Amino acid sequence: MKKCFLLVYLYLLVTVCALAQPAERPIKIVVAPDHTDWLYRPGESVKFTISVLQYGNPVKGAKIRYEIGPEKMEPTKQETVTLANGTTTVDGGTMKTPGFLRCIATAEINGKTYRNLATAGFNPLQVVPTVENPADFKMFWDSAKAELSRIPLDARMTLLPERCTEKVNVYQVNIQNYANSRLYGILCVPKQEGKYPALLRVPGAGIRPYNGNIADAEKGIITLEIGIHGIPVNLDPAVYLNLSAGGLGGYQNFNLDDRDRYYYKRVYLGCVRANDFLVSLPQYDGSNLAVTGGSQGGALSITTAGLDSRVKWLGAYYPALSDVTGYLKGRAGGWPHLFYGKALAFNNTPAKIKTVGYYDVVNFARLIKVPGYYSWGFNDETCPPTSMYASYNVISAPKQLKLYEDTGHWTYPEQTELMTTWLVQQLKGAGK
Repeated sequence: MKKCFLLVYLYLLVTVCALAQPAERPIKIVVAPDHTDWLYRPGESVKFTISVLQYGNPVKGAKIRYEIGPEKMEPTKQETVTLANGTTTVDGGTMKTPGFLRCIATAEINGKTYRNLATAGFNPLQVVPTVENPADFKMFWDSAKAELSRIPLDARMTLLPERCTEKVNVYQVNIQNYANSRLYGILCVPKQEGKYPALLRVPGAGIRPYNGNIADAEKGIITLEIGIHGIPVNLDPAVYLNLSAGGLGGYQNFNLDDRDRYYYKRVYLGCVRANDFLVSLPQYDGSNLAVTGGSQGGALSITTAGLDSRVKWLGAYYPALSDVTGYLKGRAGGWPHLFYGKALAFNNTPAKIKTVGYYDVVNFARLIKVPGYYSWGFNDETCPPTSMYASYNVISAPKQLKLYEDTGHWTYPEQTELMTTWLVQQLKGAGK
């Protein structure tokens, strides 16, 4: 058992490292717009400075290729230049409407390719969604939740002694979910007798095992980290790799032509079911519940808060599944890029576009009534900032956005620390 746990831990470590801040390299390309906040007014010109550095010093004579254009769209300007002194400034032009203008620079030095980018924002708080908001959106989800409520919880908990700590008991949980499926996760409960707030951690995209959120449980918070695929979350790592390459590959597209059978219906309802389980625990304090996650997990944080009034706070990093129809209107759309590149021909049908309206994060964001803390960067190529702002801008509840402009689809440790601190303060301080 301990060997299996070690394998799971190593798998998680590799996965986290793959999604974390990019690895340092001896040569760096630095791209920066000429406004320190990276923000511009429509019609205002932006200039990008591009530098190639080795050990912090300019690489004289470096040849770079740069391209500039709206994020994820075809470039409107591209050029190859030699940097006599290791740096240059280029005119990026402007945008006439709210959105993001991106400069991508690449260089090949000693047979290795280096790449970096910077993205200027033009009135991002004025970005409006493109996705349809179905007239019966709320009715559809109220009916689905009512159906879920009639399904017995049938919760099963298995203690994982090798993961327990002096202060926390750790369990794998197995709960009855929607459509005859099961929901699995790792539950961490403080050992000391008492009543505690609860935090649901929802996952990013992919198929993987989970280790549980022991650190927050040791602060006096019940935590539940769930998977979304209806399979145990403590299996041999090879199982998840095989499923990623096989039966669950491309799950984001499954049954997209049918709003009642689309893959994410069970997933979204599973997040509500996870809360059903959390609030049923005798150790739960009865009132303080939050949800958090990044990317797909950022999307699930928003959808869960929109669907479940028991959630009192949410924390979302770079939410995916936001305004995915942007590409159909000539601008960037959110992950999983259903209407981008090769996926466009496959998904661009009336039935699939209609289904998207019932699952896009924008339409759940409209339902949020509780405070939220949000964080992302302008250089995200997985979840384009245009798509994320489309969701953020329709939220009428109290909200705060902490930007780290130069980040892509990753977070700084300081960024994560601030989010965690905010959630803990709400659950243990302001929430009382």
